[in-house]
Amino acid sequence: MNLNTLDYTNEQLNKLIRNSSDSVVLDNCLGQRFIGAGLSDKTIVVNGTPGNALGSYLNGATVVVNGNAQDAVGDTMNEGQIIIHGNSGDATGYAMRGGKIYVKGNAGYRAGIHMKAYKEKLPVMIIGGRCGSFLGEYLAGGIIIVLGLNDDGKKIVGNFPCTGMHGGKVFLKKTADAIDFPSQVNVHDADKTDMEEISVYLKEYCKAFDLDIQKIMDTQFVVITPNSANPYKRMYVEN
Repeated sequence: MNLNTLDYTNEQLNKLIRNSSDSVVLDNCLGQRFIGAGLSDKTIVVNGTPGNALGSYLNGATVVVNGNAQDAVGDTMNEGQIIIHGNSGDATGYAMRGGKIYVKGNAGYRAGIHMKAYKEKLPVMIIGGRCGSFLGEYLAGGIIIVLGLNDDGKKIVGNFPCTGMHGGKVFLKKTADAIDFPSQVNVHDADKTDMEEISVYLKEYCKAFDLDIQKIMDTQFVVITPNSANPYKRMYVEN
């Protein structure tokens, strides 16, 4: 089903998407919010720029954006995937607890804030470019990967990355820029085992955006994990 988003209010548009038995293509998207919220059984292709909370509470559906996305992409999503062929705004993956978010370009502030994992649920977010400040703030689980593919002269990550982190892992492309990490995390160069852990996600990412997987696998990364001495780790992460 094809819909011209300019013909509907947010409420009307989302009701049509929910009630459709087929995949949905949205044309001329211009800030419509909550697209795909809570859905589990369809593919939504968005041509344009969706508004805040794209794919919030997503429960298995696939959302593909041919353009940029605004704030809170995948807010509290549980399962499924969101693929963005542009940039995403602030708080991408906020409280994400499962599924995958793949962004070809950059992400704004607080990407991955409050991400968490439980049992078989492992949220994964890959950002192709760079991220703003507070990346992985209060991270409790899951994997965040920042590839740094778009060399625009700016740092791969802004200020205060991994503040309050007590679970999960963050992989950053290794650069010459000095990054000031908080004391409650450990940072080490990625080894073969680390790269094998994320290889399946990188392959999916490269397939989605037609990129060279070998070039990315040959890239040097650093891995950020919680410090075992962090008292919050035992409170929030199942041992």
